[in-house]
Amino acid sequence: MAVTLNAIGRRLAPRAEARPQPQWCLMSPRNCPSFAASCRDRSLRNREAISGLSLSITLALSLALGLALPSMAFAEGIAIADAYARAVPPGQPNSAAFMTLTNAGEQDRALITGESDAAEVVELHRHRMEDGMMRMRQVEQIALPAGETVTLAPGGLHVMLIGLTKTLAPGDQIELTLGFDDGSLQTLNLPVRRIDPSAMPAHKHH
Repeated sequence: MAVTLNAIGRRLAPRAEARPQPQWCLMSPRNCPSFAASCRDRSLRNREAISGLSLSITLALSLALGLALPSMAFAEGIAIADAYARAVPPGQPNSAAFMTLTNAGEQDRALITGESDAAEVVELHRHRMEDGMMRMRQVEQIALPAGETVTLAPGGLHVMLIGLTKTLAPGDQIELTLGFDDGSLQTLNLPVRRIDPSAMPAHKHH
């Protein structure tokens, strides 16, 4: 009897109907071309948004660096920092520019030229002790070894400004364009600073 009632109960109990799977569960780029196109459109819009944000951040950082570090510039892997020109009394025909150049690349580089509207001629020079006398010589280039920093300073390597077209007084600024061996150019705005005369070596110029 118990078996009969159980069997009847099973026949009378409503069967649970299988729930249909949501349509989105069956969609994939393979079986739904419109869905795939929609995904590609969203992906493209996202990439464009990210690209625009990256550009905005880059511009903001560049502006911040320009405001915070006026004496720093960059040229094709060469970082130029603490660049300035030496102040000279009125009537003094020559001056010099100093800076540090860091070659952050993997290839050796060289500074080969200079140009400025503040001087008729711009040359690369160095001081060297010869026969007990400090002498200043022109050099064809200033080597910038890969991964190293080269300092242009009083008493050593420097950019010579010959035939000044105006007086360089403290607080002034001059424009100097440097040329490198790969053909790249970098224009700097140099502040004019007073230098302690004792830091400038007595020399003969040949």
